[in-house]
Amino acid sequence: MIRELKTLVAVAQQGTFAAAGQTIGLTQAAVSAQMKRLEESLGVTLFERHGRTAVLTQRGRETLQQAHTLLALYSTLGASTSGQGLSTRVNIGAIASIQRTLLPDILARFHRQFPECRSRVIPGLSMDLMNQVDAGKLDMAVIIRPPFSLHSDLRWTPLAHEPFRLIASRKVEGEQWRELLATHPFVRYDRASFGGRQVDRFLRENHCHVQEVCEVDELDAIVQLVANGVGVALVPQPQALKRWPKGVRAIDLGEYTFHRDIGLVHRVNSHLSEPTRAFAQLICATAPPSDPF
Repeated sequence: MIRELKTLVAVAQQGTFAAAGQTIGLTQAAVSAQMKRLEESLGVTLFERHGRTAVLTQRGRETLQQAHTLLALYSTLGASTSGQGLSTRVNIGAIASIQRTLLPDILARFHRQFPECRSRVIPGLSMDLMNQVDAGKLDMAVIIRPPFSLHSDLRWTPLAHEPFRLIASRKVEGEQWRELLATHPFVRYDRASFGGRQVDRFLRENHCHVQEVCEVDELDAIVQLVANGVGVALVPQPQALKRWPKGVRAIDLGEYTFHRDIGLVHRVNSHLSEPTRAFAQLICATAPPSDPF
């Protein structure tokens, strides 16, 4: 049944049997057959079919939550139970800027508190990391808040509210962001990322026509390109940033300032081990006082 439960999770994530099959390497017919066996075995209807779309029923949503719990337990089979540390690994997803700033100190404190535990940090874009948390592959992830409502099974804890600035080389003159965007090459924040989508929406809503020269996901690379005179860029100012690198100056967008929200996402009903819970609390200590766990 483990195989069927994994397929159930894939269908719930992808929305159709065909898309789920492509994700896990099965044909649409094989996915359909597995879901039929699972429904017959449990004696419940898991999906309502609307054309090609498979929508979870109420019993289906309840079963999905149970499936996540069972799959998490299944992943620990065979692990040592002689010591908590030997059987516990905390899997954390994090966008690049968080890996450089927030995580190193937190990891150091975590491993001093739980010296026998293991940790694994998975890099990636926010959308992919969020999906891995939803699928139970990650215990938690620090990501940019998506521009849409989170799935009801996911919980969000805010960590930072970072304003976007227009950055330019110190050799570039001028203080008007509209003029600088219109007259200089533009280094674009990758539109595949949530932050890049925010930049794209800002440009469209303010009718800014830019001369795009390149598109990059890594914020450090964008800043370095700007410092080297390649162009100007719209980037978030990280909460941990004390000063911009030499060669770069930041221009405030005034009343047009927009922000990206950084936060911790994890499953509401996931069974968190003591070390995992402690790690989450170490992360959330950077946010306003709260106790989401």
